[in-house]
Amino acid sequence: MDMSCFPIFILLFLFPFSKSDDQLTQGKPLSPGDILISKDGVFALGFFSPANSNKSLYVGIWFYNIPESSRAIVWVANRDNPATTASPAALAISVKSDLVLSDSGGHTLWMTKNNVTADEDARASAVLLDTGNLVLRSPNGTVIWQSFDHPTDTILPGMRFLLSYKGRVMGRLVAWKGPDDPSVGDFSFGLDPDLGMQIVTWHGAKLYCRISVWNGASVSGGTYPGNSSSVVYQTIVNTGDRFYLMYSISDDSPYARIMLDYTGTMSLLTWNSYSSSWIATSERPSGGYGVYGSCGPFGYSDFTGATPTCQCLDGFEPDPMNSSRVCRRVEALKCGSKNHFLRLSGMKVPDRFLHIRNRSFDQCAAECSRNCSCTAYAYANLSSAGTLGDQTRCLVWTGELVDTWKTNNYGENLYIRLGDSPAVKCQCRSAGVRRKKEIKKKLMLRYLSASSELGGKNSDFPFVSFEDIVAATDNFSDSNMLGMGGFGKVYKGILEDDKEVAIKRLGSGSGQDNTRKDVLDWLTRFKIIKGVARGLLYLHQDSRLTIIHRDLKASNILLDNEMNPKISDFGMARIFGGNQQQGNTIRVVGTYGYMSPEYVMGGAFSVKSDIYSFGVLLLEIVSGLKISSPQLIMNFPNLTTYAWRLWEGGNAMELVDSTIAGSCPIHEVLRCIHVGLLCVQHHSDARPLMSSVVFMLENEIALLPEPEQPAYFAARKQENGHTRENMDNSQNTMSITTLIGR
Repeated sequence: MDMSCFPIFILLFLFPFSKSDDQLTQGKPLSPGDILISKDGVFALGFFSPANSNKSLYVGIWFYNIPESSRAIVWVANRDNPATTASPAALAISVKSDLVLSDSGGHTLWMTKNNVTADEDARASAVLLDTGNLVLRSPNGTVIWQSFDHPTDTILPGMRFLLSYKGRVMGRLVAWKGPDDPSVGDFSFGLDPDLGMQIVTWHGAKLYCRISVWNGASVSGGTYPGNSSSVVYQTIVNTGDRFYLMYSISDDSPYARIMLDYTGTMSLLTWNSYSSSWIATSERPSGGYGVYGSCGPFGYSDFTGATPTCQCLDGFEPDPMNSSRVCRRVEALKCGSKNHFLRLSGMKVPDRFLHIRNRSFDQCAAECSRNCSCTAYAYANLSSAGTLGDQTRCLVWTGELVDTWKTNNYGENLYIRLGDSPAVKCQCRSAGVRRKKEIKKKLMLRYLSASSELGGKNSDFPFVSFEDIVAATDNFSDSNMLGMGGFGKVYKGILEDDKEVAIKRLGSGSGQDNTRKDVLDWLTRFKIIKGVARGLLYLHQDSRLTIIHRDLKASNILLDNEMNPKISDFGMARIFGGNQQQGNTIRVVGTYGYMSPEYVMGGAFSVKSDIYSFGVLLLEIVSGLKISSPQLIMNFPNLTTYAWRLWEGGNAMELVDSTIAGSCPIHEVLRCIHVGLLCVQHHSDARPLMSSVVFMLENEIALLPEPEQPAYFAARKQENGHTRENMDNSQNTMSITTLIGR
């Protein structure tokens, strides 16, 4: 990757480093040549001079224990008012408990402004933490001021970058003026004050790049390049009063930082110890793509390939009469004529939208459908994202669709209005099929090609579409049927490369039967719970080899006509032999919300991983809610959080599905909730074995230990639309279990 746009800072210190502790106290100023070093040596604070000047002095924070030539300045105090070598400066704590940088002539170059008086606290101290946060605090630990509340051009893991407070736009990152000039530059990053929902980069007062539009997805993440055992998470939180952005990294991960550089590029940079350099994991804009409106109206930047490109939205084509990036409709819209809406997935929604509040998905679609000038709409359910007030987000567009892009991850659904002619439908259908097939293949290859679980080989993963399967089996001809199992038929097929395959097609009886939802009374639910528990007990203990399922969830539990549960989908299962108790992987696969914390963060899996998943499943069966159900009470990111708070407050019965709450044995339901919470405890050693789980479920006299607080995970949204969007449930489709990289 070309890193020429990222400045390498050469720190020219006027004096040799002198060792120091991590604190600055009153009467002990910091002078040029002195440094504060955080407790574990991660960060340092001191004076530095950029490479182009040995006369200007700045106070800053930088990564300490990496080569000096690659050290990155993450915070600067006096960026617009440097000290000079001619008038040496010092950083000290004043009698008013302010941090003050002043030169030898007594001129104040920079200072904090606090409301603490000398009488209130005359012994304040400043400490540099291993997070990179410089904290000014009183002797009783009260934080008076901290650098994390006043960032310059960098966001560090653990920093809460406050975007807005009570509707008022707050923080902004401001880039350096040049590669060696820390003064305020031309580019800034923050929340758009006009719309309040999108995070953008400005070039002066002009919009330069729209990074994202908030859609309620609270957590997203990705692995480090070349180091899939480490992951960085982005968290966007809206509490009603506060709207902030935060990044965090998994334990023992290399250093990471988010930086807005002087060229206007917002980058996630991770430290590579082998090359002793910073690597850009992601950057926006990239190669000129992603700059505001760079692909023109009805065009988008496509980031799904190896290199970004400009494409026209489905139903549009390049205008041959215009050499610039202009897309035109294949068929013009006509008011009063029949139109249809095409769903585009993985999109960053366009700019210039109208936000309509308090609408369901159907109402949002209707708002656009009945308005002839409406060209597109997008919907998101915000109820599980901690939002107070309006629980939905309906966006509509009434003109050109400007500045959108497509990614493999973290985009959302955009519904665009098209004409209803056969030509448009054919073009969109064929383009959509090709795109879906390519995207699915890229996603699968991304996680499988480099997996150590595949022997470290760059495997050519055999991606087979449903259309290929139909052709291979002669449309599931009876002449190709090899046999029949409890949940479907097995067919022989021949692929295009003459390779023979066996394909199982689930029968119609193995689908989700919505008509039988009402018959799931408590006795049936309890029967399913105990049946799954016994099934896991067999896999973990009673079979010849210990089997770890690794993807236990509701959709992998099949029910027969008697409602007996059968655990299915062993495609991710692992077998333990001998005395093996635990396995490790650098390629985590499974479903968010069901995966145990030690598996997500460290790749460790054991029988306790399945027990965690069983606990989540048990709570789902009792409550009738999903792990990330939008029906949850606001401010609770998932079901385990909700269940724990109710249990902790003595209100566990409020968790029970209202359709059975009046007819179920209270002691039996409470015992199930109790067992479920024991299974989802944070530490794997605290979770019971399946033999104990079965005993506790089937014996009312069994004594149960008190559960500890569970691990809370906000499920990453793969799809952020209303549930009605995902109801195209047909036998003639292909399903893939999502592989989630850490």
